[in-house]
Amino acid sequence: MQSVLPKVLHRLAGRPLLSHVIDAARRLSPDKICVVIGHGGEMVKQSLASDDLTWVTQSQQLGTGHAVMQALPVLDKDGVTLILYGDVPLVQTQTLQALVAQTQGEYCALLTAMAEDPSGYGRIVRDPVAQAVQAIVEQKEATPEQQRICEINTGIMAIPNRYLHPWLSKLENNNAQREYYLTDIVAMAVSQGVTVASSLAVHFSEAMGVNSKRQLAELERIYQRDFAEKLLDQGVQLADPMRIDIRGRIDCGIDVEIDIDCIFEGAVRLGDGVKINAHCILKNVSIAAGTVILPYSLIEDAEIGKDCKIGPYSRIRPGTRLGDKVHIGNFVEVKNSQIEAGSKANHLSYIGDSIVGANVNVGAGTITCNYDGANKYQTIIEDDVFIGSDTQLVAPVRISKGSTIGAGSTITKATPEHQLTLSRSKQISIAGWKRPQKVKK
Repeated sequence: MQSVLPKVLHRLAGRPLLSHVIDAARRLSPDKICVVIGHGGEMVKQSLASDDLTWVTQSQQLGTGHAVMQALPVLDKDGVTLILYGDVPLVQTQTLQALVAQTQGEYCALLTAMAEDPSGYGRIVRDPVAQAVQAIVEQKEATPEQQRICEINTGIMAIPNRYLHPWLSKLENNNAQREYYLTDIVAMAVSQGVTVASSLAVHFSEAMGVNSKRQLAELERIYQRDFAEKLLDQGVQLADPMRIDIRGRIDCGIDVEIDIDCIFEGAVRLGDGVKINAHCILKNVSIAAGTVILPYSLIEDAEIGKDCKIGPYSRIRPGTRLGDKVHIGNFVEVKNSQIEAGSKANHLSYIGDSIVGANVNVGAGTITCNYDGANKYQTIIEDDVFIGSDTQLVAPVRISKGSTIGAGSTITKATPEHQLTLSRSKQISIAGWKRPQKVKK
């Protein structure tokens, strides 16, 4: 990976590779999840620490069989162990369910896949009559006939623990790499007359691992393509399914439209008829029906009401809640504020730590001065307020119902209801004044 970051912590769809595998395992409701860590193990453990995970250290990397050996002390004597890989992130839970079911509690079961180009993979050799798995033959040891086999070993397997314990203790490292190979237990099973069942992965991508940034990028595109296809099947209109990134969960109502190059992170909910225009980023956002998000807008940890219009180039920061039919326009930033129905701030403004009532107009260039360098204070703007352009509201301050604030004002005290309030220095003109001239050198 050419990185100081452990491989399994590199991110796919916004989450570490290993977290995808752990989540797939969790959905099986296992009795125990054991994670074998090696290089950078402490960083991995700290990043993904959870009470339902048992951590085991493999201090020397001596092969896949050796890795599973390290977990033996924490594995039960009965039950079935499912062996997964932290760098194979796209395996699906339903695929794993089918694999475990193949064991019937007494058989070994391998997950296999069909590859258009099986080069480099171990081939599945079957009995020509019964079609039972007889062996896994590595590429370098395969005969020309075996090399033409397209069914490959994914490395993922389910093994009853009563076999796993004794078989692992018998693994040997009599090979060029001096490693203990987990695949050797298949030969042990066949020699002891234990059935080796198999389950075929629905998609080859479920078997694909990550060993380079190039492979990581390939899997990212596969993941995003598959997610986009699911959205299309649900009726979401995507301008280009190849130009959307989902890095979390997205729930969509009917008639949702998403333009190109949008990124969705965390948990996102889009109501009926919501339109997300190009180049927007939404993170942990709920957007109610009929709202339109215009291009280049960033919305994070916020709740947006019905029939709102946001953007272009708007930034909605954490803690914001917008009521219905609110307009937030170009180069407007809202942070930790509540804005009620029908209010609008259409240009070049900052609203922070504020409670804004209904039907308020915030003029261009208005800012809430909520931070004194040490503490933050709240601005309260009541219903039906009109704030002229280039106004500074110095918190803590209350703008009372129906107030009008003259353009260019700095407001430091509460305003009376339904009155015009302004604060400006007297405009003067100086006769005979001339601009300074640049002195020639």
